Amino acid sequence: MVQDPKTAVRPEDRLRDAERSQAILLRAARDEFAEFGLGGARMDRMAERAGLNKRLIYYYFTDKEQLFQRVLEQAYADIRAQEKQLNLIELPPAQALTALVAFTWNYYLAHPEFLTLLNSANLHKARHLQGSAVLQELNSPLIDTLALVLRRGQADGQFRAGVDAVQLYISIAGLAYFYLSNNHTLSAIFGRDLMQPTALQDRLAHMTDVVLGYVLAA
Repeated sequence: MVQDPKTAVRPEDRLRDAERSQAILLRAARDEFAEFGLGGARMDRMAERAGLNKRLIYYYFTDKEQLFQRVLEQAYADIRAQEKQLNLIELPPAQALTALVAFTWNYYLAHPEFLTLLNSANLHKARHLQGSAVLQELNSPLIDTLALVLRRGQADGQFRAGVDAVQLYISIAGLAYFYLSNNHTLSAIFGRDLMQPTALQDRLAHMTDVVLGYVLAA
């Protein structure tokens, strides 16, 4: 029987459908892992969230472990893609660092699931990250860009010498991450709501002062 060309499914259409299904499943899995962690996440709930057959998860991702790795890879791909839009190399060095601090802070605020995914990954000793070549490719350009910003700042006399790009980025991420991931305990300990808008603005100003105070030449 010859299939009618008008109703035949083209290979490119199948590819788009597969990519669309995988994207939907990854979003559903991200939400499931963020809410329940790797140990508590369930494939049937992911399928229900996605509105797709559970067999598709196993078809595209083999098992929960591989799916968690793919979710982490996508989470890093998303943040790095938005960081790239900052065009840090085109900004004056101090402005570039200010922009990176603000971006990191605001991204973490807008994407709390990113922080909970990191919590779950660390709970499992980052074995899903260590086995991923994709993550190395995603993160290296950011460090290279930050190193270039630092060299430019040193060359024009704005920044002091000896600042390591990896250490600096860890500090920027840590200043934002610790505050947000521990806001409940910190708010209880210090008797203030650290998630109020004014408190969040104060935190960003403090972070920016800390980072620039560290890198600026005396």
